[in-house]
Amino acid sequence: MLDFKKLPLDAQLTALLDGEATPEQKHELEQRLATDDGARRIYDKLRHGSDFGKRRLDDILKEPVPLALVRSIKSVQPPKAPVAPRLSRQSLKLKPTGPQALAAAIILFVAGCGIGYLVSDSRHETLATQAADEAVATDASEWLGDILANQRLLARQPRHIVEVPASQAEEISTWLTTSVGVAFRVPDLSTDGWTFQGARVVLTGGRPTGQLIYTSADGDLATIAFRKDNQPDDTEDFKETIRDEIGLVAWHNAGTSYVLVGPSSEASLGQLAMKIATAI
Repeated sequence: MLDFKKLPLDAQLTALLDGEATPEQKHELEQRLATDDGARRIYDKLRHGSDFGKRRLDDILKEPVPLALVRSIKSVQPPKAPVAPRLSRQSLKLKPTGPQALAAAIILFVAGCGIGYLVSDSRHETLATQAADEAVATDASEWLGDILANQRLLARQPRHIVEVPASQAEEISTWLTTSVGVAFRVPDLSTDGWTFQGARVVLTGGRPTGQLIYTSADGDLATIAFRKDNQPDDTEDFKETIRDEIGLVAWHNAGTSYVLVGPSSEASLGQLAMKIATAI
């Protein structure tokens, strides 16, 4: 049997979540989670993915059975054709000897163990992959939700929308790059009617996120937010979402997530995001 410690870390953590780890394995993994930040991040993603899957399954089970399907099942008629009787065959009785029976039992036991391990290993790998994908999706949804909440908060306090004003450009560059871990340039959006006011650093999904704040002559507020991410390369870019009075356009590049947040009434928000992506 394959040594549990030689399994990939995500497979071991999946076994811990499924309650399939022995007490000794559980104790060792819990000690590692207490000291290893990387292992704890993987465990949190797997746990979030597992919780998401359980909630989705519960939602599906709560959905009513379509009336058309119920009617279709009830309308099915049993077959009327008589079933031809089976011809009886003389049974052949086999009486294996004691050693033969023992050998057959051993073979069946070994085959069963092998099939069980392969099925279990495949299941763990599939669950780990699904959990990782769901965790990435959950993380992306959480950070956009936090950005949306921050934008609404800033709109309610127009006199305190920045932590460092635009006049301190050098401090903004050093501060945000150090805090967020992303090199950037402040895009000039003056020709599009937006004036740079300054910057902030907030937490979104538990990660430091830089915010560049702009205002229009009409008093509207626009924010460029960015942070390090783990989004896959095939993530859809420049996807626009409207949440009541606020519009969001999200994209990513070189391990960094970006989002432009502005008034949903701004028809050129998507074009403005593409311009920012080449300038930031």
